[in-house]
Amino acid sequence: MELLLIQILLILPILPFIDSACNTGTSEEADHVLLSKAFRSVSGFSDSAFKSPNHTCPNPRITSIDFSSQNLSGTISWAFIKNMSFLQSIDLSNNSLKGSVHGGLWSMPNLESINLSMNKLGGSIALTPSTVSSSIRSLNLSHNRFTNSVNLSGFSNLRVLDLSNNNLGVFPSGLESLSNLLNLTLSKCNISGRASIDQHLEYLDLSKNRINGSFPSDFPNLGSLKFLNISFNNFTGFVGGEELKKFGKSAFVQAGLFNSSKTQTNESKTVHQMIPKPKHEHEHEPRIGNHELKKPSSNSRTNHRRLVLILVLGVSGAFIIAAIVGCSICVRSRARERQRRTKWAISNPVQQPSRLDKPGPFAFETGSGTWVADIKEPSTAPVVMFEKPLMNLTFTDLITATCHFGRESQLADGKSGPIYRAVLPGELHVVIKVLDKARDLRCDDAVALFEELSRAKHPNLLPLSGYCIAGKEKLLLYEFMANGDLHRWLHELPRADPNVEDWTNDTWETQTEGRHVANSHDCLRERFCWHARHRVAVGIARGMAFLHHAGSKPIVHGHLVPTNVLLGDDLEPRIADFLFQTGTSTEADDVYSFGLILFELLTGKPGSGEETVAWTRRLVKDGKPVNALDPRLKLGDAESVSEMVESLRVGYLCTAESAVKRPTMQQVVGLLKDIRTRGGC
Repeated sequence: MELLLIQILLILPILPFIDSACNTGTSEEADHVLLSKAFRSVSGFSDSAFKSPNHTCPNPRITSIDFSSQNLSGTISWAFIKNMSFLQSIDLSNNSLKGSVHGGLWSMPNLESINLSMNKLGGSIALTPSTVSSSIRSLNLSHNRFTNSVNLSGFSNLRVLDLSNNNLGVFPSGLESLSNLLNLTLSKCNISGRASIDQHLEYLDLSKNRINGSFPSDFPNLGSLKFLNISFNNFTGFVGGEELKKFGKSAFVQAGLFNSSKTQTNESKTVHQMIPKPKHEHEHEPRIGNHELKKPSSNSRTNHRRLVLILVLGVSGAFIIAAIVGCSICVRSRARERQRRTKWAISNPVQQPSRLDKPGPFAFETGSGTWVADIKEPSTAPVVMFEKPLMNLTFTDLITATCHFGRESQLADGKSGPIYRAVLPGELHVVIKVLDKARDLRCDDAVALFEELSRAKHPNLLPLSGYCIAGKEKLLLYEFMANGDLHRWLHELPRADPNVEDWTNDTWETQTEGRHVANSHDCLRERFCWHARHRVAVGIARGMAFLHHAGSKPIVHGHLVPTNVLLGDDLEPRIADFLFQTGTSTEADDVYSFGLILFELLTGKPGSGEETVAWTRRLVKDGKPVNALDPRLKLGDAESVSEMVESLRVGYLCTAESAVKRPTMQQVVGLLKDIRTRGGC
């Protein structure tokens, strides 16, 4: 008994110490209480995940906040969060949060990573007080409403900074003090002025601004850069062959006034040929007696030589121009013929009279059958455009824009019906899908479904632009994605060497901000790049996580395949055809389908076959995942190979035979985000 009493007396002094390690003590509130207060004005928030069931430690320290893609809306009281002194990371991306961010957030002592992208946040970005320093290493504030009140002085630990898609207007002040910065993204920030960046960066994106300056003198060391994009700006300078080979043509599309190495060489040669050779001293000049002939008396001969030279050059130039025109006609003819034979033919349909001289119904033939719009007058069927409600379009406009829904405008016979491309009035490029399986759907039900679909807003979902109901036929209008779908990008593009010079006439074109840009070089180059494929995988996972977890009830896709993943600018994936599948599919089925796509991205083999899935899973299980990787991928970098192997393991988890063993899409996003890839292709 005495021994037991001694043991109790020895333990008692230790108990308060253990308790204080679990909570904030009497002078400070527990972290989960601070968190609840911070989010009390935010709808969709729940702090149940932070409440510990451990009775010995009821108030654990919170080191990470991750509420990405949770459909949160409202205003956060940041003052409470800045008192959570053990916080290391915050991820509130892809929500609808509003208001400004408290300046004290940036100076939290242990905070290293902040991701507030894709919200409606604004205000200033600066340390308060200005004398303190920030421990933040990664800061992503893209796709928000921040303006020019950005002062980065004191953010000396920053390695990754993304301020893209904000209205900054000017370069952030204090940018020169970020000596550790490796990754800088300032695209679409409405920035004007001269570039002033001197860090040794690995990733730099200044695209779609109005920045001027000289390239490459006003830029960081190009040797350390792995990715560069300065397109759609006002730079001047010289772009050599090495820069084009390393960064691709898309990095310099409409970036200003540039000379390329090829152009410079040709111009120099032409100018050199036109300059007369100098006379040597021993050569005899025309003389009269012992005196040289004065130059004024040789004007007629000089003029004669100049005239002959001009005539020769004029005739030569005419032949050259004629040859160029002839070659251009031949090349264009060859390109049109190839485009006619290939699935990548996406040139603008030539609009013709719609031949509607008789009343309906109207029949339209496709590659697999015929569909009929059972209406007498097509102008009585309006086209509803969600983003452009004032556009006065009818079914007649769709008929005209697709050449009477002719074969030349048809892109494919989709699972849900024929798919067409059209250019509507106002140069609006759209894809029109005819929903074969929705003929029996009541008009009111169809309208309700289409409106629900239009409200599903996410960067990785293909938004519904509009719809038209013509009799029993339901037609959907989507934004045209010029880069095609994921299956074609992986398997149907030309397999030739990406350095071939004439591909721009044989493959598709993309329209960026009203200007056509040949981008086949860069799509092919990125197709063999692990960084690009990882970016595609993360985008698809984000879109699926939004469908499963963002709303009041999950949206099951039911048919997630590569042909339903379209690629936008910068290969950003957009998931299509959700909300139109019928059956008993579950979220776990979508996870399995995503695993197949992940396998396909990593192996280069179509991932839907049972043999391919079994083969890939067996290699991962046997510890030989490297043997499954696509040999076209760059496998020389040990770090990249490690990242690919980790991604294969994520696919292995997604394709587990038992549905209960598969992760959720939200967990998949976290797993893929943890597999960090640096730089570009």
